[in-house]
Amino acid sequence: MEEASYEDPYEDPYEVVDRVRGDYTGAVYGSLLAASVVVGAGTLGSFPRLQLIALLLGTGVVFWAAHVFAHLFGARMAGRLSWRVIRRTAREERPIIEAAVPPAVAAAISPLLGLGPHGIAWTALLVALAGQVGWATVAAKRAGASRRMMAVAGAINLFLGLLIVLLKVGIQH
Repeated sequence: MEEASYEDPYEDPYEVVDRVRGDYTGAVYGSLLAASVVVGAGTLGSFPRLQLIALLLGTGVVFWAAHVFAHLFGARMAGRLSWRVIRRTAREERPIIEAAVPPAVAAAISPLLGLGPHGIAWTALLVALAGQVGWATVAAKRAGASRRMMAVAGAINLFLGLLIVLLKVGIQH
């Protein structure tokens, strides 16, 4: 776990505490993004699983880069851009990419289970949604939330995931 450092005079001490505890926003967001990518790709019809894997990982990298840029642009406007800030920001936003890996792995191994293109897409989607709910629950726990609030965080993310599933079903029919 990263030690809190107050060397940067522009850094908010509360931000440091949040980082030390662990910020899972990127993982939750990345999981929802991955689910959306699977749904979007599924609307194009049948496609090779390697394209889905490349689309999942590529989209994760592009959104990671966009988030890093957005944070750095804000830091630059505040006059505090340095290599240290760039590296820290890139590292903090990394969960967006990492959240795309489990659905990509699920897509990669789905043929071993005898699944066709639709089965691969559904498997990748369900893995992405499980990640979303799981990361939201872990985030709530790490933030010190009660069990009830952890359940609420999980339920809200499950609801968001179900909206993605309904979108997939609605588009395909």
